[in-house]
Formats: sequence, structure tokens, C-alpha cells
Amino acid sequence: MTPVQFMVAAVRARIENLTPAQVAAELDDPFVLLVDVREPGETAYGVIPGAALVPRGMLEFHADHGSPYRVEGFVPGRRVILYCSVGSRSALAVRSLQEFGYRDVAHLDGGLNAWIGEGRPMTGPITAR
Repeated sequence: MTPVQFMVAAVRARIENLTPAQVAAELDDPFVLLVDVREPGETAYGVIPGAALVPRGMLEFHADHGSPYRVEGFVPGRRVILYCSVGSRSALAVRSLQEFGYRDVAHLDGGLNAWIGEGRPMTGPITAR
């Protein structure tokens, strides 16, 4: 196992990992903020409906209330579900948000690949809300 694989595995053991079915069930709740942490080139073909696009490299800046790059919708008390392609970046992003005081945060284990693998819906990208 490489160092980054070890790091991701260690983080996954300490965070909430959701299945595609669990994520889909939560998306009816308007309090849930679904965040796609993939890079813009990766999101060009589509995202999970309702997802806010927040590239992993900018997540902390968008989630920090004191940052000029803050995105409305990021609130530490809000339920936040993150995803990426396979679930590695989103797992690390969960840990990062927890360090910022977010407590009700989880990720889609297996990422968008797992979502698509179950035949779940996709849509064109939208901006953060």
C-alpha cells in the first residue's frame, strides 16, 4: 500500500462512508449540501443532480467563513455530503471539513463511479448554492 493509500484508508476508518442508496435517500432533504470535489475538467460530462461544484483544491477556502472565497451554503451545522470519482479525495475532504468544525459531514464511498455503477441519475453541472 502506498503512503497516500494508507492515509485514505486510515481516514475512511474514522469517517461516515455512505453508499449510493444512502446518499440518494438524503438528497430529498433541502438541508443537505451535496458537494462534488472533482476538478472542472472531470465534471464537464455531468454531476449528481443538485451537486455544488467545489474543486478539492479550493474546498477549505470555500468552506471558511472568513475567506473572501467563501461559498454560501457552507455552514458548519449543515449536513454536507462530498464525493469525487472513486472516494479518495472526498474522504480526505471530509477530514478537512471536520478540522474546520463541520460535524455532520460524510462522503460517497466509491464516489461517482459507484453512483453510476448503480445506474443513478446524472445531470449537467451547476454552481455552488
